Amino acid sequence: MKITIVKELAKGDTRVPVVPSGVQKLVELGADIEVEHTLGSTIGISDDEYREAGATVAADRDASIKSADMILRLNRPPAEEVSLYKTGAVLIGLLDPFNQRPLLEKAAAAGISSIAMEMIPRTTLAQKMDALSSQANLAGYAAVIVAASTIAKIFPMMSTPSGTISPARVFIIGAGVAGLQAIATAKRLGAIVEAFDTRPVVEEQVRSLGGRFVKVDLGETGETKDGYAKELTKEQLEKQREVMALHCAKSDVVVTTAQVFGRRAPRIVTADMVEGMKPGSVIVDLAVETGGNVEGSEVGKVIDKNGVKIVGFSPLPARVAADASLMYSNNLVNLIAHFWDKEAKTFSLNLEDEIIQGSLVTHGGEICHEMLK
Repeated sequence: MKITIVKELAKGDTRVPVVPSGVQKLVELGADIEVEHTLGSTIGISDDEYREAGATVAADRDASIKSADMILRLNRPPAEEVSLYKTGAVLIGLLDPFNQRPLLEKAAAAGISSIAMEMIPRTTLAQKMDALSSQANLAGYAAVIVAASTIAKIFPMMSTPSGTISPARVFIIGAGVAGLQAIATAKRLGAIVEAFDTRPVVEEQVRSLGGRFVKVDLGETGETKDGYAKELTKEQLEKQREVMALHCAKSDVVVTTAQVFGRRAPRIVTADMVEGMKPGSVIVDLAVETGGNVEGSEVGKVIDKNGVKIVGFSPLPARVAADASLMYSNNLVNLIAHFWDKEAKTFSLNLEDEIIQGSLVTHGGEICHEMLK
């Protein structure tokens, strides 16, 4: 089976789909690996390192894609690339299926079997393949580092002969994978950390990391079977914002991580709330790509609103691209290895398996995932 691994085309995303250690594991399974020329150059990995791992380096990207039985990508391909895939090929990547209907329709019409890595079920067995969690974890870390490098004060308390510097106050909104890592990182840097989430069940996790959990009585809330926060009603959002405003006003840094799977991110921090914050404060919006939690945030920009900086850098995992690439590479390799037929030396698309059922979005000439239908 020939597997082609191509470079990321999205502007500003320096991650790579598979690192040499991942290539070596795939070669050991019996796969024929071809990587695009300079695949790893953005994170300091040479073509020779891929060759040493057992891959062939392709100078002609299109020719490599046309002959591939499987294409491994980081993000979704441009629509024109799909026309290069041969019928029956398997495409795997972060395909953004809820927002890319035309791409899915084109892949389905071309007879492509597409696996969206963000749709991998959140089960114990699939944990090692969960790219959404691995990248969110690093995004939470990167968000705090970005905030620390943007704000004009230090995070920890510091006693000096010249006086005592009070610690920074950091408020994390959303205590999922990204939020919990943001809490842990801010705490390690010495900040006073508070966090809020609509799911009361995460209070213990917040406290275990040294954060204080902010309680808001929103009535009935909860999470989906996959661990995502359920969407709030208009009344619940208003009540949440009232409490958020108080905590934003006294914070030096606010990190928003609230997302609803498959939907536009909820607007949590309004313009009025930003206006109530201290000049010099920093907000990092992790949900900026899906609509943003913060009114006024823009993808790839730092917006100054009355002295408050709103940071919309994306994708944040690319800020730590070497480790993000390693994690994503491991996710891909674990998925392929799990469904690898050792005798036939090929990827077995087991349609009865819950992992495949959860992540396969196009197959057999149609969009096949029930949520997307």
